[in-house]
Amino acid sequence: MTLWAGLLLIGGLALLILALGPSRSWLQAQTGETAFLPQVKGLTDLAGGLLRPRVQLAPQQVTAYANVPPYGVNVFLEQEVEPAKRERVVRMAAEAGFTWLRQEFPWEDIEIHAKGDFEDRRNEPARSAWEKYDHIVALAEQYDIELIVRLSNPPAWSRAQGNDAGAYGPPDDFQDYADFAAAVAERYRGRVRYYQIWNEPNIYPEWGVYPSDPETYTDLLKAGATAVRAANPEAVIIAGALAATIDLDGTTIGGRNFSDLLFLQRMYDAGAAPYFDVMAAQGYGLWSGPTDRRMHPRIINFGRPQYIRDLMVANGDAHKPVWLSELNWNAAPDCAEPRYGRVSLEEQAANLPLAFERIRADWPWLGVANVWFMKRATDLWELNCQPEAYFRLLAPDFTPQPVYESIRTYIAALGEQ
Repeated sequence: MTLWAGLLLIGGLALLILALGPSRSWLQAQTGETAFLPQVKGLTDLAGGLLRPRVQLAPQQVTAYANVPPYGVNVFLEQEVEPAKRERVVRMAAEAGFTWLRQEFPWEDIEIHAKGDFEDRRNEPARSAWEKYDHIVALAEQYDIELIVRLSNPPAWSRAQGNDAGAYGPPDDFQDYADFAAAVAERYRGRVRYYQIWNEPNIYPEWGVYPSDPETYTDLLKAGATAVRAANPEAVIIAGALAATIDLDGTTIGGRNFSDLLFLQRMYDAGAAPYFDVMAAQGYGLWSGPTDRRMHPRIINFGRPQYIRDLMVANGDAHKPVWLSELNWNAAPDCAEPRYGRVSLEEQAANLPLAFERIRADWPWLGVANVWFMKRATDLWELNCQPEAYFRLLAPDFTPQPVYESIRTYIAALGEQ
């Protein structure tokens, strides 16, 4: 028998052994894959990872905002027209055990018509644009849930090109953004402490039609953070969550997305460190489960935030934690394009508790993890079969999905231990 034939025989026997039940469970626990061939591929990826430098996570060096209950969820309370429905969303979040709500305070919905104008005249009768957000803050207090307020989405008046520059694009004058951020922080001083400056500045369309620009985003972060801290010295500043992407063309004309890792390093090079207390990342599992332990800069999986942490340690920010602004798996039906991966409702329900278990057991440097998302106010996404709809915990009519029940059971069981 030749050497190659012997190796093939040994390899075949190894695959046969691995295909058996107990080994399959071990493979899933290492690769996050449920099918056999992807598990084998994942195993080879893990082996290749042994040749790369290990990430440096400095787990014991975090000094604040990591040792907190991690259970957060994204909500769209500003889109609920009826106050009773807003209250129902918050009540059901509290009943599930969530202790954090990540809620956008869209600039365009508060300072609507012009700088310094906080009256909403889009419908009759006119009313204070603050009214809805006062109610949201009161609901969080009523149910003893902390708000993470995301400050983003400029009004058209803040750009000479208006929305032709992209509905989410940055304002022309960052002082306008700083003044808005200060107005929010001043109004809710003593009631809201956590503020996130923008969202996903490294991808389209969150930076409008412009190429990704880590240095300019750092300028915006500096302006927003300085204004919020001046209005509320107790405020905690969270950097804009960086979307996980391996694209490298986002900083060129015509480019749209730019690597989260390169973007963060350039933020540090531009002097961003003093202007945030918490770094934010996204925690989507996409095409593999929460137990996927493969680490490769060009693989996007649930473990990718470890690279963000590694960069923070290398840049002298080991004392700061990472928070996940969004995480979940997409239970998209067959009619939806699986651009965010695709799992069954049952897999989604199993994955989310496992993700929190991994955070609790393995990542002491990670604080809050906000599930994407509680519910939308309407069923427009479902009617168009958009994959964005199927991260939901509740249907638009408040029907609990299996993942809502599984995370509620998981959190409740931890409270009983």
